[in-house]
Amino acid sequence: MYSSDGFRELDRQECLGLMARVPVGRIVHTRHALPAVLPVNFSLDYDGGVLLRTAAASELVRAVDGAVVAFETDEVDAAARSGWSVVVTGRAAVVDDPGEHARLCRVGPRSWAPSPDEVFVRIAPELITGRQLVGGRSVYGTRLAF
Repeated sequence: MYSSDGFRELDRQECLGLMARVPVGRIVHTRHALPAVLPVNFSLDYDGGVLLRTAAASELVRAVDGAVVAFETDEVDAAARSGWSVVVTGRAAVVDDPGEHARLCRVGPRSWAPSPDEVFVRIAPELITGRQLVGGRSVYGTRLAF
């Protein structure tokens, strides 16, 4: 962030706390050598890992398993001119350990579009960044012009 852009950088704990409040984010991956963005429901694991649950045969699984991806989630209040955004960057992998799969069936996200053969995708958090704008005010307390 630039010191004059009006946003406050968030630390890792703040980022994870904000992410835990929202049910939907966007996974950013490569599709046919181009960036692709897909909205998904998710949950957070104990270490800040992002957990997705999807059909085993989905295009998403084929596209992200073993790849470095970004995951973004946010909350915006247009009327108050405030909001935040958090990005988790890391390697995505299908959870193939039976014990871990069983644990995630108990504590992981529930699919909004259930499939008979579902898998969990875990994004290992290598980098977590976030920023916040409160009430349309800059870091100097001056009202931003929109």
